[in-house]
Amino acid sequence: MAATRGKLALLAGLYLVQGLPYGLQSSLLPVLLRARGFSLTRVGLTKLLYAPWLFKLLWAPLVDTRGTPRAWLALSTAGLGLVCGLLAALPPAGTGPGPGPAGTWALLAALLLLNLGVAVQDVALDTLAMRLLDPAELGPGNTMQVVAYKLGSVLAGGGLLALVPTLSWPLLFLLLAAAYGLAATLAWAAPALRTLGSARPSGPARRPLRHLQEVLGVPGTLWMAGFVLTYKLGEQGASSLFPLLLLDRGLSAPELGLWNGVGAVVCSITGSSLGGALLARQWQPLLLLKLVLSIRLGGLACQTALLLHLDVPGGALGRSTGLKGAALLSLCLQHFLGGLVTTVVFTLMMHCSQRAPKALQATHYSLLATLELLGKLLLAALAGALADRMGLQLCFSSFVALTAAPLLLLGMVPNTLA
Repeated sequence: MAATRGKLALLAGLYLVQGLPYGLQSSLLPVLLRARGFSLTRVGLTKLLYAPWLFKLLWAPLVDTRGTPRAWLALSTAGLGLVCGLLAALPPAGTGPGPGPAGTWALLAALLLLNLGVAVQDVALDTLAMRLLDPAELGPGNTMQVVAYKLGSVLAGGGLLALVPTLSWPLLFLLLAAAYGLAATLAWAAPALRTLGSARPSGPARRPLRHLQEVLGVPGTLWMAGFVLTYKLGEQGASSLFPLLLLDRGLSAPELGLWNGVGAVVCSITGSSLGGALLARQWQPLLLLKLVLSIRLGGLACQTALLLHLDVPGGALGRSTGLKGAALLSLCLQHFLGGLVTTVVFTLMMHCSQRAPKALQATHYSLLATLELLGKLLLAALAGALADRMGLQLCFSSFVALTAAPLLLLGMVPNTLA
């Protein structure tokens, strides 16, 4: 038991640090850039800097076959510290003697390097987690992963945002550089990680195509890939639009910020924690997933009915009506269920990747994680355009249908994962 707690504490610290850049770029950076005169278009285009996350398969085979995941983790984390040191010297225009256009491009290039480093770090850390955790520890381990990552994101986003009036740009990134330096030292010196060696394949080096064929040949991979690509489609489409539509129907911006910001994170972390607790009590992941997905489908159907009730001329949320309470409850419930589902799905992903030979595990898990991220981004990016073209009724009905699709896939789960 003490050994398990030690593993979880180590992973919690490393995943918390890994979550810092996401919170930094999703919550803190847009505010800082906008306050310094960046146009909304330029602030929005910074989302393109997340691109390295979608190309993890390019370097995952290197983590599999070159050196050790521990070395990759320590080096990538130390590299993030160096990039943060560089960012400390590149304040955006409007912070005093800030750079001109050339300096702005240097700033964006440094942020792109930051995302590249985090994406490499993610591959290495997930690989170490797979090798470090026993099968019985996957539930608590993935709970720790999801919760610590979200806490790191909140700390870098909301926590540092509160300090913006007194925290200068250089000091902000110097603090982050120090945090990455400590994390790199921890990754290199932790006894639990030092015992995990490399898993170089025997024989000649694999060609990339051959490597991918072997990854796809791992039992259960094709089903798992299809599932992780689709299980968040409907949820992400609805969650990206529903808060904005509540704003249109009379909910104030401060209320929405509170419930869709702090409230959503708290509910998501609570759901993730509950998922880990149920898995630790030997709940079967697939049975738990089927139950939660069914509840999520019902909740989204109710949310859609509520929205359509408001989608009439003059429809609005009153200051103290039951409709307002129902809307906020629906918002929090979906985030709670989303956190629970994510923990269970990540546990299944890791369980599937552990079936691969060790020399393929980094690539295998990176494939699943990339598809999972792609499924999240796809509908979140297209939801607004779909609503404008299809109308709210047809759009949200489509989200409900997409939310039902994963339940159908659970009826086709291969025996290797059952």
